[in-house]
Amino acid sequence: MFKQICFFRKNPAMTMEEFLDYYENQHSQLSRKMGRSPSIPNAVRYVRRYLTPERNPVTGEVIDPGFDCIMEIWWNSREDFENSQKVIGDPARLPAIKEDEARLFASHSNPVCSVVEYDSPMGPNGEATTVEVHYRA
Repeated sequence: MFKQICFFRKNPAMTMEEFLDYYENQHSQLSRKMGRSPSIPNAVRYVRRYLTPERNPVTGEVIDPGFDCIMEIWWNSREDFENSQKVIGDPARLPAIKEDEARLFASHSNPVCSVVEYDSPMGPNGEATTVEVHYRA
């Protein structure tokens, strides 16, 4: 499994509620609305995680992480990821994506990372845990 994470700061003209609503109901559906499906070729899972800063239990501080959303996408392989990036970066698609992102994000310059994950056993008796992806009809 190959995972990508992107970090986003919302457009400062938006409230957090407006940002979440636009991302979920417009931006994440952009390719489908333009008749280009799937929006992220060969992706297995596409998740947005909206951040709310909380008090650090050690220092008592509430620290702004610098981002409002972490977006995660999983593919079955790095090859699937690379092929997807070529489709998304196609010059015919970029103007519409950039226009929509200008409404949503503070900048187009957002960190993009690949991830290596290690799971710790968290079962009640120290067993390894697993996550399964199920598709709704």
